[in-house]
Parts: sequence; C-alpha cells; structure tokens
Amino acid sequence: MLSPNPAALEFLLSRRSRPAKTLQAPAPSKEELTQLLTAAARTPDHGKLEPWRFIVIEQPAMARLAETVTARGEDMGMDPEKIAKGRAQFDTGILAIAVIEVQKPSDKIPAIEQTYSAGAVCLALLNAALAAGWGANWLSGWPSHDPVWRQTALGLAENERIAGLVHIATEGATPPERPRPNLEEVVTWVST
Repeated sequence: MLSPNPAALEFLLSRRSRPAKTLQAPAPSKEELTQLLTAAARTPDHGKLEPWRFIVIEQPAMARLAETVTARGEDMGMDPEKIAKGRAQFDTGILAIAVIEVQKPSDKIPAIEQTYSAGAVCLALLNAALAAGWGANWLSGWPSHDPVWRQTALGLAENERIAGLVHIATEGATPPERPRPNLEEVVTWVST
C-alpha cells in the first residue's frame, strides 16, 4: 500500500481554477514550466503512445494568434461578438500551453482512450500549476475546434486537435468559491 499524502489530498479537495482573464505577469520561467510539463507528462497513457504534445505560447505570440482568430472569424462570416470572445484569451494571455491531442494508429488502443489521455494531461498540467502556486485555467473556445484555424495558426496536422489551452501566470484576484457537484446526485454504488 502507498503511504498517504494528506497534503496532496487536501490540495485536490480544495483546488480551483483561476479565471484566465485575471492572470497577470509574471508567468513561470522556462525551468519552472519544464517541471510542470514533466508532471503533466506522467498522465495515464495506455499503450505508451504519448497521444499528445505541448505547444508553449508565450506572450509575444498571443497578439499574433489574436489577429489570426479575428481573420478566421471574419472569413467564416462570424458575429463580431463571437469573434471577440474567441480572441479574448489571446488578447489578455500571458502564457498558455496548447495541449495537442495526437491520434496515433493502434490496433490495441482505441482513439477515445487517446482522447481521454490528452484530457488527463490538461488536468494534470492545470493541477501541477496550481500546486506550484500559479494561477491557471483550462480553456478551449471556437478557434480550438476549427480545423482551419488550428492548421494555419498552430501548424497542426490532420490527426491533431487542441485538447485544451492551459493558461498559467500569477493570480491577480482570487475568485469566489463556486457550487460543486452534489455527490448524492452523481454517485451510484454497486455492491452486488
């Protein structure tokens, strides 16, 4: 049996994301970020496929990405409010890690399990950042789901998708606690 880690359990019981729009400089250094990425890479990965990779988006790249969101939204004839919402995380972003799901051919590991692994990486990265004392938030948004934007803005291949954009920087304001799930409504016990 593993030794209990009460501090880790307490962290998980009280963790909460910080809104990306409230994050401010400074962001983690390359060395600090490498430690967080190392923690995230320890996620469950059936078949050892590594069906994900990271793109670190630093603040100077945020303005360029914001402009690509606007151009793509206009090309699609999108409502200006929706365009503005899609670009907002890049307009205010300090540092974000795009967790890229990379679907790999496998006779043993279904595609959905590769998707789950990429999602687990997002949560592991988010929790590692929070545990290290940073503010962090896992976002997506319409640009993340648009194959043309993904390819032109981030150079993703056809077998790649954005599992999440994890923003990490210094917490600017502590958000109020939000309601959490009522376990009586979401847990079923099966004993026989």
